[in-house]
Amino acid sequence: MTAVPFQKPGAPEAAGLTREQCEQAAWAVEPGGRRHRGAGAAHAALARGLGVRWVLSVYYLPIIQQIEDVVYRWIAANRGRLPGTTPYCERHPGECG
Repeated sequence: MTAVPFQKPGAPEAAGLTREQCEQAAWAVEPGGRRHRGAGAAHAALARGLGVRWVLSVYYLPIIQQIEDVVYRWIAANRGRLPGTTPYCERHPGECG
């Protein structure tokens, strides 16, 4: 997996996603094409980075998935008010549409 801002021209389509889907949530697309949305995408990226599949498996446990999805939706709805770094497209305007 490679991190790519969805604003980069053609990025959503290359992953089989729409711009609207990408505006709503983070996505992780595995080399085989399996897609993970929101909190699942965070787990997939972490699992890939650590090299341990069980991190992703934990997310798909029923109660864990439900709780994390609620937390993810809250964070996504309030992300403009949360501290963070300069968005990728502000730092690299030539790469984004």
